[in-house]
Amino acid sequence: MTFNQGARMDPNRVRTGGGGRGGKIALGGGAGGLIVLILALLLGGDPSSLLGSGVPDASEQAGTGALDHCATGTDANADVDCRVLYTVGSLDTVWEQQLAAQTGVAYVQPEVALFTSATSTGCGNATSDIGPFYCPADETAYFDTSFFQQLVTQFGSSGGPLAQEYVVAHEVGHHLQNQLGDLGRAQSDPRGPESGAVRTELQADCYAGVWAHYADTLPDPDTGVPFLAPLSDTDIRDALSAASAVGDDRIQSTATGRVNPEAWTHGSSEQRQKWFIAGYDTGQIAACDTYSAADLDNPASLR
Repeated sequence: MTFNQGARMDPNRVRTGGGGRGGKIALGGGAGGLIVLILALLLGGDPSSLLGSGVPDASEQAGTGALDHCATGTDANADVDCRVLYTVGSLDTVWEQQLAAQTGVAYVQPEVALFTSATSTGCGNATSDIGPFYCPADETAYFDTSFFQQLVTQFGSSGGPLAQEYVVAHEVGHHLQNQLGDLGRAQSDPRGPESGAVRTELQADCYAGVWAHYADTLPDPDTGVPFLAPLSDTDIRDALSAASAVGDDRIQSTATGRVNPEAWTHGSSEQRQKWFIAGYDTGQIAACDTYSAADLDNPASLR
């Protein structure tokens, strides 16, 4: 079990059915384009940088339905949509306390949206092919939860719940970067093994680790209990499995049989794991300053 049975959440904290302030950008895809799109966008890229043909029609934007059935932590352990909702609740609890305490910046909750197939966002019209993403224009993290099964079947991640929760925590990590003024570094330096894009993605992995450090101990103010039950070694291995599955080197090797660091946008599998652990072991935002790291293979190399 991952979530405490006594955990409770407002089902309206996460919206369903897509929506958002519309743009005219459309993201094409399909099964054949999934790897290419994920190389550029998986876990938090800027969807406005990729254009496709076609705009999702009303039928493509059908939502996943209301989350009124997500009444307790038990529901979050059994239902993937509820799991996203309760993970967001846990993230809110951690970051409302830790962001201000560690940086002096008050946490502003991001919007979170579940959708099926396609949705309209402040960054344009997006399809599920790009995977989960964060749109800074409307400060919203978007998830088609069918991705979590693709993470297992196409990318070789474990299917454990913390693998899924890591993805949600990573996207909220991009929201923190947006609040702290760092997200633009990815756009100004978009690829390469030492690029701003890679440093931005590794920092979001580290922020996910910071969340995990506190998630099973900080109580929800409304219930007095943490959202997550104590994390086990298996839980952490599940999160590391997901981080490894979406490393640039692993995806490139699977897709082409070659590894080209000059095209990296997110970092290697090993780097993603190491930066998650750096956040998890310390619980410190300062340990996630990837922009000051002399060696991205070594989180302890902060200047």
